[in-house]
Amino acid sequence: MRFAHLGAPDDSGARLAVVVDDRAVFADDLIDDAPRDLQDLIDRGPGLTAMLENASKDSAGRPELWHPVSELRHASAVLRPPVILAIGANYAAHSAELALKVEKAATVFALWPNSLTAHESTTTWPAELSDEVDYEAELGVIIGRPARNVRVADALDYVFGYTVVNDITARNLQFSEAQWSRCKSFDGFTPTGPVVITADQIPDPQDLWLATTVDGRLLQDASTSGMVRSVAELIAFLSRSTTLQPGTLISTGSPGGAGYSRTPPIFLKDGSKVTVSCSGIGSLTTYCRVV
Repeated sequence: MRFAHLGAPDDSGARLAVVVDDRAVFADDLIDDAPRDLQDLIDRGPGLTAMLENASKDSAGRPELWHPVSELRHASAVLRPPVILAIGANYAAHSAELALKVEKAATVFALWPNSLTAHESTTTWPAELSDEVDYEAELGVIIGRPARNVRVADALDYVFGYTVVNDITARNLQFSEAQWSRCKSFDGFTPTGPVVITADQIPDPQDLWLATTVDGRLLQDASTSGMVRSVAELIAFLSRSTTLQPGTLISTGSPGGAGYSRTPPIFLKDGSKVTVSCSGIGSLTTYCRVV
């Protein structure tokens, strides 16, 4: 299944919806006591997901319930996660181009919830803080049930689904501070979407393709097989020290091709359009505004 948070273009609110191809049906039009968002759906367990799947199939003969996605406005595909964990230096090519050492243990940092934003949203930042704002295409993993001390062999059983993340980064701050959270947590610096796809639709998260285009130019193009630590290994590693709560979003790192490393560098600027894509999930577009 594919889930999104969608709303009317003139409405600031968003509702959980099931997406099939280019159409969507709202969860609260399908069942009574519907989940208000993805976090609520995950918290209430897999039985509710199955109920929504059956109800969406049964509604195929009721076209009045379905809406073209193109006529709706996206909110972040992930809302109210317990925590957003990000993994640094998880592709050898990206580590090399940023002159980062691949450590024996994963590099982990947190992203702040204000950074979450939607597909086709505009991300704005002040020029005086950074003129070195970069893109990073990443696979996002959403945990589906409490994970503590899980084995690598079992780790994917704890995944609810996957999404696309653009881990936008102010490079000047990243390399001038001892931590990476602030440089990646400006308002709107973590677009997610356009959908969350359930884990049963992704047989192998290490067999996906990530790509980034900026103003029509292809700048990242790589397989998730290039991860230094696989999705399963990351979940197992993180679960050793803390219980990963349902709804936790893990951004799993970016492949090579960052703008910072290019000659000359390619940074996001006022008016830039950046699209990050992941095969099997979709494409996530962000518009940039510098003030």
